[in-house]
Amino acid sequence: MIRAKLVTEEDVANAVARIAEHGGRLGDNLVAMGLITQEVLEAFIHRIPTEPTDIAATGIDETQLLALLMKLIYTGRLETNRQFVEAIKLPYHLVLDLVQMAVDRALLRTLGSRDSDSLMDMSYAITDEGRRWTIDALQRLRYVGPAPVTIEEFTDQVNLQKLTNELVTIERIRKALGDLTFDDSIVEQCGPALNSGRAMLLYGPPGNGKTSVAFRLAGVFNDVIYVPYAVSIEGQIIRVHDPSIHRPLKTEPAASDEVTTSFLRTDEFDARWVPCRRPFVMAGGELTLEMLDLRYDPTGHFYEAPLHVKALGGCFIIDDFGRQLVRPTDLLNRWIVPLESRVDYLKLHTGKTFSIPFEELIVFSTNLEPEDLMDTAFLRRLPYKIEIGAPSLDLYRQIFEKECARQGLAMPDQAFEFIVHKIVDEKELELAAYHPRFIVDQVVATCRFMGQKPHFEPRFIEYAINNLRVKRGHGSKPATRTSAHVN
Repeated sequence: MIRAKLVTEEDVANAVARIAEHGGRLGDNLVAMGLITQEVLEAFIHRIPTEPTDIAATGIDETQLLALLMKLIYTGRLETNRQFVEAIKLPYHLVLDLVQMAVDRALLRTLGSRDSDSLMDMSYAITDEGRRWTIDALQRLRYVGPAPVTIEEFTDQVNLQKLTNELVTIERIRKALGDLTFDDSIVEQCGPALNSGRAMLLYGPPGNGKTSVAFRLAGVFNDVIYVPYAVSIEGQIIRVHDPSIHRPLKTEPAASDEVTTSFLRTDEFDARWVPCRRPFVMAGGELTLEMLDLRYDPTGHFYEAPLHVKALGGCFIIDDFGRQLVRPTDLLNRWIVPLESRVDYLKLHTGKTFSIPFEELIVFSTNLEPEDLMDTAFLRRLPYKIEIGAPSLDLYRQIFEKECARQGLAMPDQAFEFIVHKIVDEKELELAAYHPRFIVDQVVATCRFMGQKPHFEPRFIEYAINNLRVKRGHGSKPATRTSAHVN
């Protein structure tokens, strides 16, 4: 709730102090103190997945759950109920039911509890029959991990945590952009695009910060979302959670032998879901059409979710669009329906086709001419087209001064004018936002090599600018060599 900016840390501390005096739950006390409304609290809580009350409520066949538990025990050499609960991520009472089923079928035998009277520490061992049964289960399906959620639960949760639930303000965007220097018009155009949740196109010459802007956009959103470890559909398993993409917000509490209640509500949080920041996925020239389909593992007999499914509820950036291994037209045709209808369709190797929400922000970033990459039909489906062009002279100077400050350099007017003249007049290049860091770093490196204090000197500046472009523009004159310092 703090991260979603519904309350402050001080609000929570005051509500906790009130609990000590009056009792009750945190949410109720926040409402009683007027720190949040009941409607906002219920809307927030409704988005938190609640644990299943019994095996039937999981939507997964009990034999499948039993097989999963046995595989976890066998591959992880687990012994106690506490370890079982942590591995399969199901409520304690459901795990006890599964363990009892395993004992009744002679798949497990009870060893007893050694150092505790708690049922959570009760130990078990796999029987010979259990080992054979588990190995056979592994041959049919090698997925070993937390219990999956159903495709229906996954779809409902994705729809509950849309990007458009958050209101993006101009202050948020400026904070996310941080030390990047851009014209205010860029910020003013990005805001409506982010609030709409619709696809956008960032275009313009290279080196002016399109990728940097796209990367920083992920920091605009504050909401917590919930990502399942895996999803089940018609007995097939799709692994969704990816530690390299989904950043958990906190460590999940250890299982307890006593029934605990939530601090906010009566129902318990479903541990099959991971609370995360909104995901951010960036794909460049390596992107292929195959990466946008389910990837079936013929050995393990389960699926890995494609990149855009892992990005649901967050941002998916297509960087250097037009330079992928796949033709731009083919990629656009793959997404022309999802971008319009907000629904995507995936196919299992069995031939079964199913739909999932396409709730994410798609950002195309390119330094090619947009009309050369896509036809008007697709351009129409990109309602926000933001040009990130060459910086103005004033912005160029601001970027240079920031880079000089980073390296402890002064930026004399004479040096700045010399740099602009060399780039624009002699090299016949447009100013670009990446120039200042490039030039400053090279000048500093040359000064250090020469054993001199970092400073701007014409020949050092020329060395750096010559590295911007190997071939000079037509008609440029040879530079005049001088050893005088630029003061």
